[in-house]
Amino acid sequence: MREKAPEAMRDTVREYVWAVHTTYLDHVRYLPPAERGALPLVAADITVIAAAAHRLHLVATTDALPAPRGPEVAVVDEYDGTRWTLRFYDPSVLPELGILTEDAPDDIRRVLGVSDTVYHLTVAVGGGLTAHHAQHSGVALANMHAKTARDTDRLRRALPHQVGLVDELAACVRIGLDRAAALLAADLTAGRVTPAPGSTADSCLEAVLRDVTAR
Repeated sequence: MREKAPEAMRDTVREYVWAVHTTYLDHVRYLPPAERGALPLVAADITVIAAAAHRLHLVATTDALPAPRGPEVAVVDEYDGTRWTLRFYDPSVLPELGILTEDAPDDIRRVLGVSDTVYHLTVAVGGGLTAHHAQHSGVALANMHAKTARDTDRLRRALPHQVGLVDELAACVRIGLDRAAALLAADLTAGRVTPAPGSTADSCLEAVLRDVTAR
């Protein structure tokens, strides 16, 4: 099957990101205003980086990126008062993407220099870039962000002197840093919570919340 031209592929990716974000925004529309306003895709100035390596990675970040130069492409979209910028990187723009032995999410974020990640989706080019898949991702992100925001707010109130660690744990949940979340869970509870190997970041957050609210 003939590959899409670069312009057509960028349009496909743009439509996918549009579907993710609009589905997310529609899904959270009826949350209380302050709760909705605190969600990362609503509150922050978001740049979505489409990074083409072995797979396509969509990395949403609040980090500031320099203005496009040379062959770099950036497009801006807006929906319901919320705006985001979509940037495209492939090995012709960022050569290190083409020499990665593997394209694990951590490797991609390292190459991009991204530190504050709102979401990181890995998409199979072709069959994975469908509106249905994008809508599913948008709903899942909205539910996860809303729950994480509520749980994090409860933890901040319960642990006012450890707010920095609580926010780090919330960031781990957003981007799936399970091992880091387990270490933070132990730190926040003075070792009372020791997640088993393989525990997910969101389960670590839930365990810490149970521990501190039971005391």
